[in-house]
Amino acid sequence: MMAIRFCGVHHPNYGITQLHNSKFLRSYPNGFSRKILKIRALRREWQEYEEAVKEKDLSRALRFLRDDIPMQVGEVDWYNLQREWQVLDTCLNADDMRLVAAAYAFLKDKGLLHHFGKYQSIVLEGPRDVTPTVLKSSTGLDVTKLSPKKWGLAGTSSFLLATLFAGVSILLNQGIDIRPNIAAVLGLAMLDAILLGGSCLAQISSFWPPYKRRICVHEAGHLLVAYLMGCPIRGVILDPIVAMQMGIQGQAGTQFWDEKLENELAEGRLSGTAFDRYCMVLFAGIAAEALIYGEAEGGENDENLFRSISVLLEPPLSVAQMSNQARWSVLQSYNLLKWHKQAHRAAVKAIESGCSLSMVIKKVEEAMSRYS
Repeated sequence: MMAIRFCGVHHPNYGITQLHNSKFLRSYPNGFSRKILKIRALRREWQEYEEAVKEKDLSRALRFLRDDIPMQVGEVDWYNLQREWQVLDTCLNADDMRLVAAAYAFLKDKGLLHHFGKYQSIVLEGPRDVTPTVLKSSTGLDVTKLSPKKWGLAGTSSFLLATLFAGVSILLNQGIDIRPNIAAVLGLAMLDAILLGGSCLAQISSFWPPYKRRICVHEAGHLLVAYLMGCPIRGVILDPIVAMQMGIQGQAGTQFWDEKLENELAEGRLSGTAFDRYCMVLFAGIAAEALIYGEAEGGENDENLFRSISVLLEPPLSVAQMSNQARWSVLQSYNLLKWHKQAHRAAVKAIESGCSLSMVIKKVEEAMSRYS
């Protein structure tokens, strides 16, 4: 529970729970006394909500906000607003994504999510044909810089692999033969890649600070574009093992939801607008890495998801059409993140610091309001 401090009232022998009965309080103006009593009453009334947030019970927390929320009391309106943000922290455990969408809709109606869905119509703008030349002229990056890298072949992973080989070489020169151990490790790595989607290797790599920061940059890209496109975000998972348990194999992941996309898929169809929005969010991680580092390393799973959903279109996309759609999506997301680089930076910092989802979104809103 958030600590409440009152300037000029601190005293080591008086806590909030006993302040109103003390002579110390009666010496202050009646208006001040009433304010403290109101806040104490408000804290009691919000206890049910606090428990729902702690238990990650979105349904109960949202029901309280909708039906049982106490009347706001002038000077303590801010107390209510601070608590309302926390409903987002219950979204990760929610099975019903419509409840997640309802939480975002509630906060938007309250005027807290000013920029949520601000750029929903952007998918209707700009040229559709994005050749590698157009992409390079717009971003300054060759298309090969926007392709996810296989582990060990490029980027930070190649550095780790080179370090490993150098260490093995040193040990062999000293007469320590660890080749059988290496064979066993490679075998386990292969099983990890096949059965667990590389979760164990990703878990080990995540302890290396530069790799962890790149993950934060990637996921913040997904989060910010999803938010600006009006797609409710269920949560950001940085732990690869937790991600695997939630069905995101081999890496961290950002879970978002597009109601229009789900409804259309349930009806056996998929419109271009819903598909465009989905692709923009999907390729936002790659775009974020390219924007910050000049190239992308992660995003292989994002590309696989893109291919799997491309075949659901009527008619399915050809290989050439898929390539164009991918370039268009990366360019759109790249520009959106570039326009709001301060908000992306705020999201990266918040995610890297281990902030809750509500705090990450709050930091995004603050950055958007400050720099827009």
